[in-house]
Amino acid sequence: MPIPRVLVLFNQPVLPPDHPDRGAEEDVLYSVKIVRESLKAADIPADEFGVSGDLPGLLARLNRRDYDVVFNLYEGDADNSVTEVYLTGLLEWLGVAYTGCPSFTLAVARQKPVAKRLFAAAGILTPEFVLLDATDPIPDNPVGFPAVVKPASEDASIGIDQGSVVTTPAELAARVRHVIAHYGPPVLVERFIAGREIQVSLIDLTNTGNPTMLPLSEIAFDPASGHWPVYTYTAKWDETSDEYKAAPVRVGVTMPPAVLAALEDVTKRVYRLLGARDYARVDTRVTPAGEVYVLELNPNPAITSVMIDEGLPTVGGTYDKFIAALVTNAASRRHSPAGSRRTRMPTPNPNP
Repeated sequence: MPIPRVLVLFNQPVLPPDHPDRGAEEDVLYSVKIVRESLKAADIPADEFGVSGDLPGLLARLNRRDYDVVFNLYEGDADNSVTEVYLTGLLEWLGVAYTGCPSFTLAVARQKPVAKRLFAAAGILTPEFVLLDATDPIPDNPVGFPAVVKPASEDASIGIDQGSVVTTPAELAARVRHVIAHYGPPVLVERFIAGREIQVSLIDLTNTGNPTMLPLSEIAFDPASGHWPVYTYTAKWDETSDEYKAAPVRVGVTMPPAVLAALEDVTKRVYRLLGARDYARVDTRVTPAGEVYVLELNPNPAITSVMIDEGLPTVGGTYDKFIAALVTNAASRRHSPAGSRRTRMPTPNPNP
């Protein structure tokens, strides 16, 4: 197969420097830089295009067809993140092969209540939850306290801060109103699971649908910080904050063999259930009793994450080979329906 030509699509920054979500945009630009260097190291010809609100401009660039594969780093417009899904749908409509998860995976994963219902139907533990609309009465104690209140359809920890954890009916009602006012309905209220927050990165470098689990990562919350052990937007993005310093990511943490086996089994089932592809991350909570609760699937997580960068050498890979493999995966899908490994959602197995 000839070396495929690549078009890297990414977010064109639109937020002002003082915007609280600016950090997420800048992270994408760093990913573009690293991917560019890896493609160059692999002698893969590449061009780049920053996606903004200019749909005619995007269509004109895609219709030039001077590329074979799109390397998809687009995470949605800052003021309309669901466009992340729209872009992959557009690429599928145009018959363009691209890296990363397909549109239905992105759509389902970002709708947290839908994904959680699928997990439950497949016998996968996930925190109990209720979904509240703007007109719904707020129950006093829907899932028990503490509870976590967050937007139902955001990602990247948007809308999650220390106030997201509530311990009384009054705090619950106030937080639901806050989320509706700032992010709109519906609001997800789920039971807080005490335990270790373990993130499991999965990669498929051969387009087989059988991903490899990288070494486990943990958000190592500092109990002395006085913060709730939740991965807030500040803890994730603001490197100058106390929350960031109190929630370091540790790669290569160990688990008892039985828990490790359960993590691998459960996260691969989640990966396949939601039709993930190429690479994804499953966020979990592991209780002191060794129960694995799935919080969510993160399709197309930050491609420059420390989890991937430090995990690849342990499975005999390098970062440059990883990037090249994603391009090869996408190129191999060029002549399959919609450029995808799957074309419809898998049916949950009620008896896993």
